[in-house]
Amino acid sequence: MLKGSLPALVTPFKNGALDVDTLKHLVEWHINQGSHGLVPVGTTGESPTLSHEEHESVVEIVVKAVNGRIPVVAGAGSNNTAESLRFMEHAKKVGADAALVVTPYYNKPTQRGLIAHFKTLHDACDLPIVIYNIPGRSVVDMLPATMGELAKLPRIIGVKDATGDLARVCQQRITCGTDFLQISGEDATAHGFNAQGGVGCISVTANVAPKLCAELQEATLRGDYAEALKIQDRLMPLHQAIFTEPGLVGVKYAMSRLDLCSAEVRPPLTPLLDETKALVDAGLRHAGLLN
Repeated sequence: MLKGSLPALVTPFKNGALDVDTLKHLVEWHINQGSHGLVPVGTTGESPTLSHEEHESVVEIVVKAVNGRIPVVAGAGSNNTAESLRFMEHAKKVGADAALVVTPYYNKPTQRGLIAHFKTLHDACDLPIVIYNIPGRSVVDMLPATMGELAKLPRIIGVKDATGDLARVCQQRITCGTDFLQISGEDATAHGFNAQGGVGCISVTANVAPKLCAELQEATLRGDYAEALKIQDRLMPLHQAIFTEPGLVGVKYAMSRLDLCSAEVRPPLTPLLDETKALVDAGLRHAGLLN
């Protein structure tokens, strides 16, 4: 079962190209730091600016480097159902444990269209699917009733919920059942999300603070919310700073400050403003990660 802290893995670049050696190093580092799974080529992995070949290469590199030690949930989303199926089939072939599939963005399907999209993928490939519901990016919101219909399918196993609405967890427990995996997609509310019935977080901040994020998740999953709150208090300024500008830009800068990878991102994203860098530095110091 997927649970705990699952970093939404960055894709490291070097002079515009994939930095394969750093990617492999990050996998080892996350496992050693206690991350409970990895999610390559999602939004934080800069999937919109990866070619299909790069996308598939990153998934394969991560799966091989993990070598079965923790689950790998491969990003496989698209607003083109056929393209999403291609990514799912590749992820299945190379040994990923599940696929993360975002609600189709830009073309704004109806709830009926969402059901058709996910059912097509479910029926065509036997890789388990985690729905990624992020209305702020996709401009379409999968409603709890719709998710409940999809949850009846055996290989649609859960949701990465980035709505920011903690009531959704309880609503989806009603429509999807209590065995349906609800995983937060928002670091700032991950503590409260689990109190409502969630089981983990696909986290941006965990790219730079994997041990703390894993400890927070473990505390909530054993019911020690007081301990988890202490950790969240350490992390909150970092969460906020990272998301001052697009989160993947913020977290790559934070990682560069710890010599984990380059801060390089692909256009149309741009490097952080100096004032944002100062906020991230302060967040790292508050969390005890930077002197």
